Amino acid sequence: MDTTKETLILGVGNLLLKDEGIGIHVIKALEKENLPAHVHLMDGGTGGLHLLSWLQGYNRLIMIDATLDSNPPGTVRLIQPRYATDFPPLMSAHEIGLKDMIDAMILTDDLPETHLIVISAANINEVGMELTPEVKAAIPEVIGTIRSLLIH
Repeated sequence: MDTTKETLILGVGNLLLKDEGIGIHVIKALEKENLPAHVHLMDGGTGGLHLLSWLQGYNRLIMIDATLDSNPPGTVRLIQPRYATDFPPLMSAHEIGLKDMIDAMILTDDLPETHLIVISAANINEVGMELTPEVKAAIPEVIGTIRSLLIH
């Protein structure tokens, strides 16, 4: 498999809502890593359709976001969504924008190879800039998952 696909790693979330900002915290951690030249990082904020133009031209998209599910906080899951319905339920406040964006890319036949890394959060409505310890502890696992995607 071609390991030099132009890849965008997109972290989404809201830094002001504790664990809701995990995607952005991962991007900040990745900025300190030595990544291949074909890999680009983007702080996608709270996502949405305005990101569509930024995503065009990439062969692969790796998105990182918080999710509210029944898993213990800090659980990391890798999903390869092909449709908006493949996203986990109750993703954070920007869930609709991301699903709309994926649907729009599917409609225009412009969806790159997409991987979604979700990190289970306990509460995404608590105000604060710090991650909870369980979610913060998941960052190395997320980076390891990204590294394994980059070599496959």
